[in-house]
Amino acid sequence: MEKARGGLVDLIVGYRKTFDHDITIVFDGYKNGMATEQVSFNGHVKVIYTRLGERADDVIKKIVSNERREWIVVTADRDIADHAWAARSVPVAPEKFVDIITRHRLKDIDEPLADEEDDEERHARRGNPHQFSKKEKALRRVLSKL
Repeated sequence: MEKARGGLVDLIVGYRKTFDHDITIVFDGYKNGMATEQVSFNGHVKVIYTRLGERADDVIKKIVSNERREWIVVTADRDIADHAWAARSVPVAPEKFVDIITRHRLKDIDEPLADEEDDEERHARRGNPHQFSKKEKALRRVLSKL
């Protein structure tokens, strides 16, 4: 587990060297963390290990709620994604984020961000089929920043 976490941090630190974004990574220490929250910086990336008994979900929600700015929240958790939308932040699926940072790492950023699944989802909803929803517009806007 620690090796996978280290690999993720290294990948994001490499991305951070190219783009000057504020990045915070939160790892769960709920079951086997330390008595206090551990915060470190690795290549200008803030890494938080939650304390024993505290879930990463709760820390993420607190950060997004307390710091009133638009966050790009990378999560597959529906509850965190809903909270991010409510706090005027934009959730991004981990697969999309990894795809984007991997593309930047490979210097192949000319590929379009939309894929076939996005087109199918867009056509399945009601309303003007030529206009994206507010959430889709926000997602596309933040993805263009990455």
